[in-house]
Amino acid sequence: MIKDIQKLLDQYLVWLKDKTQLRQLDDWIEITTPYLDRHNDYIQIYAKKENNGYLLTDDAYTINDLEQSGCKLQSPKRQALLNMTLNGFGIQLHNKALQVNASPGNFALRKHNLVQSILAVNDMFYLAAPMIESLF
Repeated sequence: MIKDIQKLLDQYLVWLKDKTQLRQLDDWIEITTPYLDRHNDYIQIYAKKENNGYLLTDDAYTINDLEQSGCKLQSPKRQALLNMTLNGFGIQLHNKALQVNASPGNFALRKHNLVQSILAVNDMFYLAAPMIESLF
């Protein structure tokens, strides 16, 4: 049975590689992942070479999207939840951008943690007040 599961995991890795796209944007590389956000859009992150490593970021997309969707993050409880979520993945918040520094040795883990943090922070949308327009 372990060989069957290993084969399935190998197929998952092939799928992940095939569904991940890279695009050069000046000094940045746009990484389009196969993972979907709540809009059913592919999650995109950006990588830039810095010193002997890389800066990975969502370019403030996640926080800006939450705020534009009515999820205000200014309250102390929401700030605490946001910080706890980001700290759990080792991600920093810098001018609304989720970001992390990576070395060649931990790039895969840091990229994975950034995507996981985007998905987790994206779930804060469910804290937003309903934005229902009255027909009357």
